[in-house]
Amino acid sequence: MPTNVLIVEDELKLASLLADYFTQAQFDNHCIHNGDEVIDWVKNNPVDIILLDIMLPGKDGTQLCKELRQFTNIPIMMVTAKVEEIDRLLGLEIGADDYICKPFSPREVVARAKAVLRRSQISADQNVSTVENQLSLDEAQYQVSYQSKALDLTAVEFQLFKRLYTEPGRIYTRDQLMNNMYGDNRIVSDRTIDSHIKKLRKKLTDISPTHELIHSVYGVGYRLILPES
Repeated sequence: MPTNVLIVEDELKLASLLADYFTQAQFDNHCIHNGDEVIDWVKNNPVDIILLDIMLPGKDGTQLCKELRQFTNIPIMMVTAKVEEIDRLLGLEIGADDYICKPFSPREVVARAKAVLRRSQISADQNVSTVENQLSLDEAQYQVSYQSKALDLTAVEFQLFKRLYTEPGRIYTRDQLMNNMYGDNRIVSDRTIDSHIKKLRKKLTDISPTHELIHSVYGVGYRLILPES
């Protein structure tokens, strides 16, 4: 069956351009230019991924994402014209799977959509605790294993990894990671998170040098990409 993408974009030329690129990539697509039409359309039509602009006539993308998450887990990619907006959106935790900033390459959008769909499929097919026995987390034992080898993690590193692992593919800001790791409101800098991430990456790379699991999102934070089966 074809993959269906819903493009919610009020710039008609941009929506048409994106539709052309998705068609070339063998996607079926539908464009909506007004936020008020989205919810009813999604409830009555098959869709596999939604490309959702923030600035729309009618309901804006932020409100739509929140409403969509009340009844569906369809992957959502948010589009914004301001890179600073991404950090605000992440702070709201509205439930989007990826964020992309204008101007962008339509090819990049299609590639990112395919990546989001792959991650979504992996999450749906696997029981979060293990992915083909490559990566597992045992909360009771405070133990993380990768490719059947145990990682020697500190308590802080374990909490950091656990947060990333619980929702693979989700982008976390440094503030969100710090708040999860330190419950006593202590003051720590962004460099503290970066240092822990660097150590985690090294421990994972020591086991498998060719696979990068923790990805940096420029200007925003980090996310964990599970190994593909």
